[in-house]
Amino acid sequence: MKVRINEEWRSMLAEVWDSPEFERLAQYIREEYSRTTVYPPAAQIFSAFDECPFSNVKVVIIGQDPYHGVGQANGLAFSVNPQVELPPSLVNIFKEIENETGKPTPCSGDLTRWARQGVLLINSTLTVRAHTPLSHSQSGWEKVTDAAISSLSAHRKNIVFLLWGAHARRKAALIDQSKHLILEAPHPSPLSAYRGFFGCGHFIKTNQYLNEHGLTEIDW
Repeated sequence: MKVRINEEWRSMLAEVWDSPEFERLAQYIREEYSRTTVYPPAAQIFSAFDECPFSNVKVVIIGQDPYHGVGQANGLAFSVNPQVELPPSLVNIFKEIENETGKPTPCSGDLTRWARQGVLLINSTLTVRAHTPLSHSQSGWEKVTDAAISSLSAHRKNIVFLLWGAHARRKAALIDQSKHLILEAPHPSPLSAYRGFFGCGHFIKTNQYLNEHGLTEIDW
């Protein structure tokens, strides 16, 4: 199936796009967009991949599914469109960055600038019905996103995987820890951030690892 996505990712995930499972998923998602409100806008479903090609990935941050409020989701995990109020989890992410680095919380929650530095901000499920979290979580998206994580693990080296919360931490089974660094912590949501996300040091540790392997650090 022809998918509008970055050419590197199209090639690396060719078996996924050509599978019957993806054909069924694509048909279901097309129907969802036609009969109800779905986020992000259809043109931004693969923004995480488009903004961070396969060969550019240095860091992977895994979310669960897109924000489901009006105008929030832009296809990047934890990211929101400019001028949108920062969601609580993103507020806590920026708080941890400030605690680690002294860098103040930015005005915009658009994380495109991270993606363009090599941070793959990928949700396990790439779409969601408006105001209905996890509504597409059983639709088949995880076969796509798990394949992306597995492909990075197999064909790249020295990537930092930031796994926040139980859902993301289950993805550790897809990652070769002899080639990559996995950093785990509770989710940054207000319900769990104080259980270990705050103080995790992941942003400094990520840059230390990248530096040790001759890679450019991320400007968080």
